[in-house]
Amino acid sequence: MQINDWIRSALWLGFFAGILAAWWVMYSMAMNMDLDLIGRPGPMGQRMAAMDPRMDMYMPMANFGPLFVMWAVMMAAMMLPTLVPTLRSYEDLMVSADGTRAGWLGVLAGYFIVWVAFAALIAGVQLALLFAGVIDMLGIAQSPIVSGGLLIVVGAFQFTRAKEVCHGVCHSPMGYFLGQWRTGFGGGIRMGLGLGAFCVGCCWGFMVLGFVGGVMSLLWMGLATLFMVLEKLPQIGHYVTKPMGFALILAGLVVIGAPLVMGG
Repeated sequence: MQINDWIRSALWLGFFAGILAAWWVMYSMAMNMDLDLIGRPGPMGQRMAAMDPRMDMYMPMANFGPLFVMWAVMMAAMMLPTLVPTLRSYEDLMVSADGTRAGWLGVLAGYFIVWVAFAALIAGVQLALLFAGVIDMLGIAQSPIVSGGLLIVVGAFQFTRAKEVCHGVCHSPMGYFLGQWRTGFGGGIRMGLGLGAFCVGCCWGFMVLGFVGGVMSLLWMGLATLFMVLEKLPQIGHYVTKPMGFALILAGLVVIGAPLVMGG
């Protein structure tokens, strides 16, 4: 095997090892907080909260630092798998367009920088919602109107022009590379920043839905990651976006209407 093949294999193994490590960290955090797979407190957490409900305010989830780290790790776990088709597209251009492994790393770095910045933003939003009483300590909306409203808004976004444009870039990164091609590590970072910005524009809604299912819900994380990967696959990406929009809007209407029906 040539040295370039060894480097390629090492980089891809490191990439996937990073994804697995991020998922392991999220799993460990959930277990340390005594949460189940859907992000709800287990028996010990319920007993402690019943003994002293005020203890919640001293949990790490009420402080920006730990909350930002949690979101940053979550971005690595959820969004790096969706980057695989993009990195493969870059590899296809490495010979014909003078791409390099340094550029490959630059694309990865630029992409992740954008999502880390988004992690800081959404961590701040979560704290604001927490202290406003809109969500609880686990990041779950307190009102079915809020939960249903978020589902409807994110579902409706699936039909917008903004979604179409951003998804077009994420779904066909080759076209973006051909129009924005830069060489070297610095060029890779510039392209990665652009790709990350379009990806945030495409997928922000599924991050916000964490406030419906619980931001520490491993089940929500897994389902959202699976859908975002499917959305970016060239063969099927365009066929799942709008059906998901319909499904989210319907789910939002059910979440809002169910308490009214049961109460009536």
